[in-house]
Amino acid sequence: MAEKQTITVVAAEIERDGRFLITQRRPEAILPLLWEFPSGKVEAGESNEEALAREIEERLGAKVEVGKPSMFIKHEYADYALDFCVYRCELLGDALEKRRVNDYRWVSPAEMEGYEFPPADAQTIRKLLDNR
Repeated sequence: MAEKQTITVVAAEIERDGRFLITQRRPEAILPLLWEFPSGKVEAGESNEEALAREIEERLGAKVEVGKPSMFIKHEYADYALDFCVYRCELLGDALEKRRVNDYRWVSPAEMEGYEFPPADAQTIRKLLDNR
């Protein structure tokens, strides 16, 4: 049996005034309309930090300073394996645009339960809330 492809995805944990930035996947995306930390795939030749800065710019039109990793999760989906690394990030500026996301929200940890997340993201949200 062939080994599953492993995809590396990086996500941004961005907090302001006790609220975290989450984004909603577009209707045509895999796992449509679910919520997640702003994230994206690491492309060949990119570092995790470079990929995350690029993805935030492409999806939200914003620049971030990528900080230290806060969580790492391996998650098995039916067709592939996911290496999911979350980094603490600082948003440089206030302007956000819905470029490659359906929507975005600033939510408190208590409000997170009201949003549906993909399985890997749900694990990171649980870890985040457990560490508060």
